[in-house]
Amino acid sequence: MAERRYFGTDGIRGRANTYPMTPEVALRVGLAAGRMFMSSDDRRHLVVIGKDTRLSGYMIEPALVAGFSSAGMDVRTFGPLPTPGVAMMTRSMRADIGVMISASHNAFLDNGIKLFGPDGYKLSDEVELKIESMMDEDLGSGLAAADRIGRVKRIDDSQARYVEIAKASFPKGLSLQGLRIAVDCANGAGYKVAPTTLYELGAEVCAVGVEPNGLNINDQCGSTHPETLAEAVKRYRADVGIALDGDADRVIICDENGRVVDGDQIMALVALDWAKRGQLKGGGLVATVMSNLGLERRLQAEGLTLERTKVGDRYVMERMREGGFNLGGEQSGHIILHDYATTGDGLMSALQVLAVLVESGKPMSELARQFETVPQKLENVRYTAGKPLEDAKVKAAIADAEARLAGVGRLLVRPSGTEKLIRVMAEGDDAKLVKAVVADVAAAVKAAG
Repeated sequence: MAERRYFGTDGIRGRANTYPMTPEVALRVGLAAGRMFMSSDDRRHLVVIGKDTRLSGYMIEPALVAGFSSAGMDVRTFGPLPTPGVAMMTRSMRADIGVMISASHNAFLDNGIKLFGPDGYKLSDEVELKIESMMDEDLGSGLAAADRIGRVKRIDDSQARYVEIAKASFPKGLSLQGLRIAVDCANGAGYKVAPTTLYELGAEVCAVGVEPNGLNINDQCGSTHPETLAEAVKRYRADVGIALDGDADRVIICDENGRVVDGDQIMALVALDWAKRGQLKGGGLVATVMSNLGLERRLQAEGLTLERTKVGDRYVMERMREGGFNLGGEQSGHIILHDYATTGDGLMSALQVLAVLVESGKPMSELARQFETVPQKLENVRYTAGKPLEDAKVKAAIADAEARLAGVGRLLVRPSGTEKLIRVMAEGDDAKLVKAVVADVAAAVKAAG
């Protein structure tokens, strides 16, 4: 496959107002994607655009609008809306393409552009590469005639539409009445829709991270800072806590004691509940190479399978569609419920956990630990230049670590698709060995980078 210049594992992402996250690149995305998705028939073509709460979204959105409209596509903007909401609206509004402006769990300094096809699924690598090849062409080529320039409108009820879709995923006949729920919306895209959905389903809602100012998205809040949710759970004496990330496609749960429940435990809880109901499809679930070995063992004990993919929810989704699975996701809390959504949805995933909580009558602390985790250590090593994984000493350190873990654990070393980080992860039954091999490989990467 050709080397990517703009797109990473989750769209285009980078520091705002710094290449490639500049208005010019956004304009080129709009022009290229617009031209690509314009068919030869005479009908009007449509693109829908949502965003999170970052200040730079107000810079990126107009550039995208200009690109798409100048290519002849009509544009509908949603304002702040979760990524899964944009995917749903792309399909329900019969749009040709959907765009989400977000850098997910990253700080406000970053931003990104994610693209969805008319079916609501993220674009394939092949389609993204075709768009890339068109982005560097002459900006003046392929522009629409003056009377065919796209019309632009704001859709004011997009959040209300998403709330109704989210509520419909909660089992009929159940209510959240009597539950006190702490929810941390990361000052991001879910800051209105998540508390509203929980309230309308009957819960007493204690919301934090719901005062975005353009600069505080994911700032010491949300799923990447679960300590804020844990503190809120204790402060409000909540029965359960829910933390979303900046674009609300991830979720982390806290039990009533403030203990964190990660994506692996959430997937196990939902998978076993769905299997009991005969609702689980594919005979198991799909996760990435990062998911804990304990999850795999727990599923196997119940006669279920765990299929692994490389990191990235797009690859999880691809395998789910190929194998007929309806549940998959990542340890980070990016969980895909294919019966309801075409991409990860933090709020809908939380609602599935809450359904089990309500029906079981048990406290969240009893449901939170579905399996014993195998000792796992992850270290992110930042680098500034070069390709550390091609360094001879790094290769030697990796080979040595793999030899030490042979038969008793596993090692995973990979570059981040969105940041200049090398992620070093190991797991095995011997915690000391796991910690030692990660330290050794991380030290070699630091020396190289």
